[in-house]
Amino acid sequence: MMGATYLRKYFIMGSQNCDRNPVEILVEAAKAGITAFQFREKGEGSLTGEAKLELGKELREICRQYHIPFIINDDIHLAEPLDVDGIHVGQDDQPIDELQKMFPDKIMGLSISNDEELANSPIHLVDYVGAGPIFSTKTKEDAKKAVGPEWIQKLRDKHPWLPIVGIGGINTSNSKDVLNAGANGISVISVITKSRNIQETVKNL
Repeated sequence: MMGATYLRKYFIMGSQNCDRNPVEILVEAAKAGITAFQFREKGEGSLTGEAKLELGKELREICRQYHIPFIINDDIHLAEPLDVDGIHVGQDDQPIDELQKMFPDKIMGLSISNDEELANSPIHLVDYVGAGPIFSTKTKEDAKKAVGPEWIQKLRDKHPWLPIVGIGGINTSNSKDVLNAGANGISVISVITKSRNIQETVKNL
């Protein structure tokens, strides 16, 4: 799979995170230099069914135009209609080994928040891990307790070659702490969706 540089500025979004048109937000973010995009249409106020698929298609097309990997968040049924580049799952979603058999050519990402999850996860099957929440976050209703940049350091010590993206409460003032702890990149939601100057925000991440 491609080098882990695609994790550097990893943007996650669904319409429920946006106060304006998500298509416009993604175009601005793509122009500003995000390196990967995850379509995460879930939670309160999110779209379902045909509306979700239609938005996914529009966002997919933008990623294609800007050569940005398009990843979905555990909506496996969207993998083929949206011709995704990757799938990201949490600990309670479909197991990675099953997904690997179904989609052998896709990027596989897995969220890992603690030692127990790390011990029980098939690290050898994933292309990257999402580590966090690093800082406390309000974007995800069921977010776990913040683990701090130390968690990245711990993962990096145990798995020197593992591509790691930090997630949770990351913004322009603390992103360097996450990278300095050993992450290949940082993932953000609201810091971009709520930004008044996306160009400037992405540059400073």
